[in-house]
Amino acid sequence: MIEVTADCFTPETLLFDAIFQALFSYRPVVFQQGEFRFDISTGSLVAAALAGAVMVAAIVTYRGVRAQGRLRDRIVLAALRMVALALVLFCLFRPTLVVRAAVPQQNVVAVLLDDSRSMQIPDWAGQARGSFLKQQFSAPDSPLMNALSDRFLVRVFRFSSTAGRLESANALTFSGSQTRLGAALDGAREELAGLPVSGIVLVSDGADTSDASLADALLGMKAEKLPVYTVGVGSPQMPRDIQIDRVSTPRTVLKDASLLVDVVVTQTGYAGRTVTVDVEDEGRIVGSEQVQLPADGSPATARVRATASEAGPRVFKFRVAPLPDEVVPQNNVRETLINVRDTREKILYFEGEPRFEMKFLRRAVTDDKNLSVVSLQRTADNKFMRLGVESAEELEGGFPKTREELFSYRALVLGSIEAAAFTGDQLQMIADFVDRRGGGLLMIGGARSLGEGGYGGTPVADALPLVIDPRTRASEPADLARLQIVPTRAGQIHASTQIAASETASAARWRDLPQVTSVNAPLVPKPAATVLLEGTDERGRSQPVLTWHQYGRGKAVALTLQDTWQWQMHASIPLEDQTHENFWRQILRWLVDGVPGVVEARTAAERVEPGEAVTVEAAVVDKTYVELNDASVTARVTQPNGAVMDVPLEWTGERDGFYRGRFVSGEAGTYEVAVDSSRASAIVGSGVAFVRAGPSDAEFFDPTMHEGPLRRIADETGGRFYTPDTTTGLAEDVRYAGRGVTSVEERELWNMPIILVALMGLVCAEWGYRRAVGLS
Repeated sequence: MIEVTADCFTPETLLFDAIFQALFSYRPVVFQQGEFRFDISTGSLVAAALAGAVMVAAIVTYRGVRAQGRLRDRIVLAALRMVALALVLFCLFRPTLVVRAAVPQQNVVAVLLDDSRSMQIPDWAGQARGSFLKQQFSAPDSPLMNALSDRFLVRVFRFSSTAGRLESANALTFSGSQTRLGAALDGAREELAGLPVSGIVLVSDGADTSDASLADALLGMKAEKLPVYTVGVGSPQMPRDIQIDRVSTPRTVLKDASLLVDVVVTQTGYAGRTVTVDVEDEGRIVGSEQVQLPADGSPATARVRATASEAGPRVFKFRVAPLPDEVVPQNNVRETLINVRDTREKILYFEGEPRFEMKFLRRAVTDDKNLSVVSLQRTADNKFMRLGVESAEELEGGFPKTREELFSYRALVLGSIEAAAFTGDQLQMIADFVDRRGGGLLMIGGARSLGEGGYGGTPVADALPLVIDPRTRASEPADLARLQIVPTRAGQIHASTQIAASETASAARWRDLPQVTSVNAPLVPKPAATVLLEGTDERGRSQPVLTWHQYGRGKAVALTLQDTWQWQMHASIPLEDQTHENFWRQILRWLVDGVPGVVEARTAAERVEPGEAVTVEAAVVDKTYVELNDASVTARVTQPNGAVMDVPLEWTGERDGFYRGRFVSGEAGTYEVAVDSSRASAIVGSGVAFVRAGPSDAEFFDPTMHEGPLRRIADETGGRFYTPDTTTGLAEDVRYAGRGVTSVEERELWNMPIILVALMGLVCAEWGYRRAVGLS
C-alpha cells in the first residue's frame, strides 16, 4: 500500500498523483487530507469510471424522453439518479474519518466557574445564574460533570478578581465584586503548566468588569494551543429592569454649590412609566427629578438639581426606587464621591471707572462665604481704590505686574477698562492667566471694554470667545441698545444661567426680567465658543450677550451688558427678589470651578476594592505655573481608622511636572490623600484627594449575558461557545480537540447505515416519481 499525504504539496496535486499510482502500480493508494482518508485502487477507479458512464447514460436517457414528460420531471429524475450514483462513487473510495481522541483519564480539563456577584441575578429558568453552576458541577447526577469526569481528570477553579482552586462547586459564594476573565485564564494556565491539558471550560455570564484587555490572555492560550470552551449563563436581554446607566459629577465643588447633574436612565419592560430620580447626601435627600421612561433600550436623561451643603468628602447616591417584578434592583443606585471644599476663592475685579455694576456685583456675593471679590477701581490716572484686600501690600501698585502676583487669584474680571491701561507684558500675563494658569477670565461690557477698549490684536483678544477685528482701535461706544435677555438652547441647561428652581422656571424668569443695555458693537462668537444668553433689541435683532469657550487650561467668558444691576434695582423687581444675586453667584462660582492649584492631587480611580492598590497622581507647578520636575512630593494617606502613612511620589517622565505613587488600601472606608510638595527646602504647595475602598456594585450593571467576549475567547483559542441548553456535546468536543495525550481513531464513513438508507431512499424516490408522472 502506498500512502500519500497533503503535508508539502497542494491536495489537488497529490490526488492526481495518487490516482496515477493506483492505475499504473496496481497497488492500493491511501490519500489523506486533514481528518479524511480515501483508499484508491485500480478496482475503485474502474468502478468509478463505470459509475461515471452510467451517469452519462442516465442523462442521455432522460433527454430522449422529451415527448413523454415535462422538462421539470426530466430534471428531477436525472438529479435523483445522479445523486444516487454519486453516493455509490463516494462509497467506492472507502472514505474514513481519522481523529485524535484524548486517552481516558490521562488528561486534565480545567473548569473555571464564575464566583462573582452577578451570578446572583435570577434570570436562568427563574433561578439565579449560580444555580446552574451548582447543579451542573456539584450534583452527583449531573450529566455534564459526569461526562467530563469519565473522560478526564477534572480540576475545578473559582474566579472573580483572581482564580483559585475549588474542591466543590458547593463552596461557591457568588460574592466576588469583580470579574476578570483574562486574569482567570492566565491563573488557570499557570496552575496547570506542565500537565497534559485537553482544554479549559469557562462558565460565566461574560461580564468582565475590569479595565484589562483580553488580548494578552488570549495570546498565552494560543501560544500553548489551549482551546477554551465557554458556557454563557444568563439572559441576553433583561425582561424587566431599570438601570442608572451614567452619572456625571465633578470630583470637587465649593460648599453650597448648586449641582446640575445629568443622570442617564435605561430600562426594559417599563416603557412609558414615570419614575423619580432622588439624590441623597449621606442618607438625606437633597434633590429629586421625575423622568418618563422611553422605549426599551433607549436612554432617558434626567437633569437633577442638588446642593452640596456639607463640607468634606461626601458620598452622593442617585437612586430610582425599584419597580414591581424588577429583575435586578441593585443597579437602580449609583454612588459618587465628591470633595466639597469649604474655602474662599479669590477673584480680582479690575474696573476702569466708577459705576454701579461693580457695587452691585460685590453686594450680590457678600453673603457667599466661599467667594472673595477683591476690587481694584481706577479713580484717576495711576490712582486706585482697593476693596476686599487681605493686606496693605496687596495691589499696592495697582494691577499686578508679576505673574506670581496675578496667578495667586483664581479668576479675573475686567470691567470698563481699556487695553491701553495695561503694559504689553500685562496683556500677555492676562492671556497666560487663562492659558497656562487655568484661571477664569470674565470681561464685562462697557464704554472701554471689548472692541471699544482697543483690545483688537492683543493677547487678551486671542483669549476672549468673541472675534475682535485686529484693525479695530479704541473708539467711542456704539449706540445704546436695549436688550431683552433670553437663554439659548445651551443656556437653558447650563448651570451658570439657572436663576430659578427648575429649568422651566428659569427660562420663564429670564423672559420676565426688565431690559438691560449694551454700548458695545455686536461681535461674532469664535467657532468653538458657546453662546449661553442672547439679547434682542427693539427691532428684533439678536446678538450674543453671554459667551464662553475653553482657552488652554482655563475658560474665558464675555458678558456684553453694562447694567445687570437693573435686575436688582428696577421698579418692577420686588425688594426680596434674589435673581440678581443668584445670577452673579452662579457666574462667579462657575468662573472659579475647576481652576487648578499649584499642586493638583487625584487618584486614578474614585473607588477600589479593599486590599487593592491605589494609584496617586499629582501635577506640580511653581507659583508662576511652570512645571517642576525636581520637586520632592509626598502623599500623606489618612486611613479610615485614623492611621497615617507616607507615600513618596516620583516624577514619571511622561510629561513635565507629573508625579505618581502607589499604596495598598486596607479596610473599607474613605482615605484622605494629602499631597505636599517642596523644592530646595521651600514649600511649593499642597493638594488633597479622596478615595473610597469598598465592594463595588459594578457586577449588577449591564446585567445581561455578554455573549461577545465569550464567543471571542472560544473562537480565538479553537474552542466553542455554548449556552446551558447546548452543553450536551461539550465533553465529546473536548475529547476530540486533539490536545494532551491522544490516540488515533478511524471511523469508516462508507459503510455507515445512513449511507445505505440514503441510497435506498434515492432509488425509491426516483421510482415513485417516475410512476407519479407516468414514465415508469
